[in-house]
Amino acid sequence: MSPYLAAEDLSMFGRDPWWLVVVKAVFCFAFLMVTVLFSIVWERKVVAWMQLRIGPNRHGPWGMLQSLADGIKLMLKEDVVVKRADKVVYVLAPIVAAIPAFMAIAVIPFGPADNEISIFGTRTAMQLTDLPIAMLYILAVASVGIYGIVLAGWSSGSTYPLLGGLRSCAQMISYEIAMGAAFASVFLYSGSMSTSTIVEQQHDRWYILLLPVSFILYVVTMVGETNRAPFDMPESEGDLVGGFNTEYSSIKFAMFMLAEYVNMVTVSAVSTTLFLGGWRAPWPISGFWEGANHGWWPLLWFVIKVQLLLFFFIWLRGTLPRVRYDQLMKLGWKVLIPVSVTWLMLVATVRALRNENYDFADIALYVGGGVLALLLLSFVADLFREKARTDEPAPGPRPGFDPMAGGFPVPPLPGQELPPVPRRRPRRERELIVSGGPDTVSDGSSDGKEASDG
Repeated sequence: MSPYLAAEDLSMFGRDPWWLVVVKAVFCFAFLMVTVLFSIVWERKVVAWMQLRIGPNRHGPWGMLQSLADGIKLMLKEDVVVKRADKVVYVLAPIVAAIPAFMAIAVIPFGPADNEISIFGTRTAMQLTDLPIAMLYILAVASVGIYGIVLAGWSSGSTYPLLGGLRSCAQMISYEIAMGAAFASVFLYSGSMSTSTIVEQQHDRWYILLLPVSFILYVVTMVGETNRAPFDMPESEGDLVGGFNTEYSSIKFAMFMLAEYVNMVTVSAVSTTLFLGGWRAPWPISGFWEGANHGWWPLLWFVIKVQLLLFFFIWLRGTLPRVRYDQLMKLGWKVLIPVSVTWLMLVATVRALRNENYDFADIALYVGGGVLALLLLSFVADLFREKARTDEPAPGPRPGFDPMAGGFPVPPLPGQELPPVPRRRPRRERELIVSGGPDTVSDGSSDGKEASDG
């Protein structure tokens, strides 16, 4: 085995008594629920601050109990099951969406994988469990959660929820490939898929410094995976009313909302574990305080990093508008996947050179970064070329195509084009309309007479 590969030691896991396993599982569940309650209030407060509004300020001190009030309101609302729904799948869909969101946190390390803490007199690790293939487990669980959204859209028996479910499925397929390639780069450098081992391998440098392209790719893909703005097309109220959850109410709607925010916390925790050193203290603190990475302190650093990533989610929502769906698909298939695969090949090459003790591995990494920069520039140039083509005047519609022939708008088929949309005339070509009639002479004379009388 190469000295650069990590030696996995998972002997600390699987030895806890049953009551301690229950305590850890309850802590993971409570951590997610409390973080979700805080994140909802924080999002509304931050977006209100960005938009110069007040935000929640009625329930509790500074409106901090707004999430609890929303949850109680949702539970007390009427639970409606639509008539044309497939009732079994309709009821199970929110459960399928919510449960996998909680499962991924089981392999996330909150602290070192040794006897750092004592719970009721028993020394244990600050992690529920770990697996040699923990990251593959996270990928699998994250993919299962999409089934809940797809089944919700299909079982509702309505057109708009079906479109929202299909959009979510397409986003998962498009962005899961780039996410997997970003994970693979971390696997190559750490030599392991175990989350605790990946954090241990970042003792000298975090992977955000060694693998910045992988971090950027994962940040973009995690926004697309969680269906958050500007990639919130599955629940776009502008064209889908409410998306996959249009026909849901009461507690079932609350479960979809809970699944979205729990997924935000989960992907933020995964990003912290893979690229931000996990539970390790940031550099200025770890440089002068040896005890920063021991005891209960790692939990504090982990929570701070997760909250910063959640703030990034909120920042995106308050800053960027929703993209068009063709732009979303083009970004996933034509940009993220080629860049991620190219970066993965580069990282594998550099890793092989370092294992062979070559000194120019860092040079190859920088050269590869330049190549990726050229790829991004070519993508931008392609966008401008496409914009120039779309600005050209389009020919008239082909005879026989009427988009309103069926009584509702129908998109054109390949080879068909819609008639041009009438545009308003320029301002300089419009006629001046004066209230009271076109006779402006009398108005001027009367104004002059009133002025002379005054």
